Amino acid sequence: YYCFVFVEVVVVYFLSIKTIHILSLCIRCTYISRDLSDVELIISTSFNKAVQMQFNSTLGKYVGFTEIGMKCARLSNNKQILSHLSNMVHKCKHYGEIGYPAIVNKLVQPKIKLRPVKQNGSSSPAALVCSAYDFYPEQIKVSWLRDGKEMTTDVASIEELANGDWYYQIHSHLEYTPKSGEKISCMVEHGSFNKPMIIDWGKSSDGNKISIGASGLVLDITAAAGLMYYKKKSAD
Repeated sequence: YYCFVFVEVVVVYFLSIKTIHILSLCIRCTYISRDLSDVELIISTSFNKAVQMQFNSTLGKYVGFTEIGMKCARLSNNKQILSHLSNMVHKCKHYGEIGYPAIVNKLVQPKIKLRPVKQNGSSSPAALVCSAYDFYPEQIKVSWLRDGKEMTTDVASIEELANGDWYYQIHSHLEYTPKSGEKISCMVEHGSFNKPMIIDWGKSSDGNKISIGASGLVLDITAAAGLMYYKKKSAD
């Protein structure tokens, strides 16, 4: 919706106490149907955040909510003002025809990241998190694949969050027991993709290669230390 706020601030000093009064006017266009055939115009007049009176195009008149607001509503419900407000409803439709398609047809591809999560304890299962950031619209599906087949039992949790700037993010957590030679993948389906995006984590045997490499490194360091000790003893 569109909301325009006009603020008038009056500062009054009395017994060293500063009082601020705020008068605001909010004009809102609400589009009820997707084809913009049904539009509602709401104009709210507030004083110090309390709504005094409100115009609703569905009712076709102003309604007061306070003593002063009811008096102002009676004065505002004349043919000239109501005719002007009727023209504003047509402007709402015009603005909707400009802005609505840009919102509905907007597609922003998610940025996808697949990473491991450190678990406490050596007996804990392996853990991965697949994250999709800064995508629009909100509708998205994140699933896990083991050797190309969807996994359903090991998915720990899914977090869906709104960024607050019209974009969204989602995080899917997987806990599983690695098997030799298998491939774990994260599959993301979104309206901005022509086909599902699949990110492979790789084969679990890679972890064994890292462990072997680390063991070899320790072995090399031990051998080097022994050689240095032998040379030192020979020199003595």
